[in-house]
Amino acid sequence: MKRIGELEKKYVLEVLEGQFRNSAGHSLNARLEKLFAEKFHSKYAISHINGTATMHAALAAAGVGPGDEVIVPPLTMSSTTFVVLHANAVPVFADVDPETFNIDPASIRSRITPRTRAIIPVALYGLSPDIDAIMDIGREHRLTVIEDDAECFLGYYKGRVVGSTAHMSSFSFQASKHMTSGEGGMITTNDLELANRVRRFNSLGYTGVGAAQGRITRDDLQNPLYERHAILGFNYRLPELCAAVALGQLERLEELVERRQAVARLYDEALKGCSWLKPQKVPEGYVNSYWTYAVKLDEGVTKIDWVTFRKKYMELGGDGMYAAWRLAYHEPVFRNRRFYPKDCPVRCPHYAGQLQDLGPGLCPNAERVQPRIFQFKTNYWDFDRAKVKAEALAKTVRFFNGA
Repeated sequence: MKRIGELEKKYVLEVLEGQFRNSAGHSLNARLEKLFAEKFHSKYAISHINGTATMHAALAAAGVGPGDEVIVPPLTMSSTTFVVLHANAVPVFADVDPETFNIDPASIRSRITPRTRAIIPVALYGLSPDIDAIMDIGREHRLTVIEDDAECFLGYYKGRVVGSTAHMSSFSFQASKHMTSGEGGMITTNDLELANRVRRFNSLGYTGVGAAQGRITRDDLQNPLYERHAILGFNYRLPELCAAVALGQLERLEELVERRQAVARLYDEALKGCSWLKPQKVPEGYVNSYWTYAVKLDEGVTKIDWVTFRKKYMELGGDGMYAAWRLAYHEPVFRNRRFYPKDCPVRCPHYAGQLQDLGPGLCPNAERVQPRIFQFKTNYWDFDRAKVKAEALAKTVRFFNGA
C-alpha cells in the first residue's frame, strides 16, 4: 500500500494538462467539495489552504470578534488556540477528561461567562469528543460549536460520522493526517448562511461566491462596474494541485483510515495484560480513527519514566514515539503574553482584563495527563513494518514487567 497512489497522480496530471484553465464545472476543488460533503453527511463543504485557516474562517462566520470568549482545550496542537487570537477574541481553557483526553463538557459549562461566544472541541488522536453534550451546552447558551476534526477522518460517534453534528467542523489535510495534499483543509456545515460566510471570508470577501460557488463568474470579472469585495476577507483558498491530490486521497479514504485502525489493533495486542500503559479510552458507541495510538503512563502502577521507556523501545526496534504537545497555555507565547498589542499584530484591548490566570491548576487533569502520554505512529503503509514496531512495544513491556 502506498501513501500517494496512481489516482492522485492522475488528478494532478489532469490539472497540469488543463493548463490551470478550469471552468466551475470541471474544478478539482468543486469535485473535492462535493464528494467531501457527501462522505461526511453534510450539505456544504468549503476547501481551504490549511486546517488553521478553516477554524479562523469558521470563527469569522460565527461573528466572533474583539472581547468575545471562545472555550478551547489546552491539550491539542496550539493552532486551535491561535485562531481565537487571530479573530481578536479571548481563548478560555477548559479541562479534559483524564481517560479520553478530550475536552470535558462539565468543565466547558464551568467556564461560560456572558462574553462566551463559541466552543471549539477537538476530536483528539482520532476520537470524537462528547459532541451531543457539547451541542446541548451550545443550544442552552446560544453558542456556536466548531469541531476541530483535524485528527479524525471517518471516526464515528453514536452511529454518526464525526464532522456531521457541530455547527461547523474543521478538517486538515496536513502531511501527517489521514488524508493529505501536503497542506489543505475543509469546513463542513449544514447551515447555508454559515457556509456563505465561510466562503466569502476565505475568498477575499468576494460578492459572487457562496456555499456552493467558489469562483467569480467570467461575466462578473469582465464587468468594469462589478463591485467585488463585500467584506474584508482572506485568501485562504485551496490551490487546484492540492485539490487534485486531496480528491484522490478522499476517494481512497476508507482504505487509508482502515490501515491506521489495523495498526492500532496491533498495538492493542501488544499491550494485553499491561496494567501501567493505558490506551486512550474509547467509550461505547464511539469509533476511533487513530490518527495516532495514544497511551497514558500510569505512574501509580510503575515508576518507569517517559524518557526511559522511549529509550528502551527504540533499543528494541521501535521508531520512538511522540509526546503530547505542551499545553497551549504552557507555551512561551502564552507564558510571556506575546499576544499583547505591543508584541503582536493581533490588536485586542480586552486580553489583559479577561485572560485566565494561567498558573498551575488551571486545568489539573490536562496538566497531569500531558507529560505521561505516548503517541505511537499509525501511518505505516508497509504493514510488515508496523508488525515489527508492535512487537518492539510488546518486548518493551515484557522487559519492564520483568525489571
